[in-house]
Formats: sequence, structure tokens, C-alpha cells
Amino acid sequence: MDFDEYQKKAKKYDRFSETEDLMAPGFLEKVLGLTGEAGETADKIKKIIRDKSGKVSEGDKTEVVKELGDVLWYLAGIARYMGVDFSEVASMNLEKLEDRIQRGKIGGSGDNR
Repeated sequence: MDFDEYQKKAKKYDRFSETEDLMAPGFLEKVLGLTGEAGETADKIKKIIRDKSGKVSEGDKTEVVKELGDVLWYLAGIARYMGVDFSEVASMNLEKLEDRIQRGKIGGSGDNR
């Protein structure tokens, strides 16, 4: 499955009407959902590090992958609400990273390094 196909199929599970209004409840729900799910992902990994000395079981992997799927759903929704194909997000990201590698700027900080 490619990113755009995922984005189209994921729309089925959105309870809100799509709009490009960034103050609309559906868009805000996606942004807040993304931060929540990213936090849940980080928390699961933190507990693996803290409680299991970083040893990842198959069950741990499954739980982290479920959270990553939730992160993916919210990302696809945010892009959709903004009128952007999810494949464009992925392509732009890889182009940005390639540009940084070519310029020797993959490390460091700053969005536009």
C-alpha cells in the first residue's frame, strides 16, 4: 500500500467533516491526537528502557507498532485536512534529508540547516 492509498482509506475512520479551516474541530483533533499518540509511543519505549534494560520483546514490538499506526493515521489526516497528498509529505521529507546529507548538514539543529 502506498501513502496516498493509506490516506484515502484512513479517511473512513474520521468522525469529522473535512475542511481546510485550521480552527475546525476535526483538524484540531488530529493535531492533538498526533501529540498524544507520539507521547504514548515514547512512553512505551521509555518503559522498555527503564523496566527491561532496553530488551524489546515481540509483544513490546507489537505494542509500539500499534502506536506508530495511530501516529500514521493522525499524520495522514493532518495532511488531508491541509489538502496535501500524504505521498507529497513523504517525498518532501526525503528530498530535505537528501539535501542535508549532500551539504553535510544531517546533524545539528534548525529546520532549515
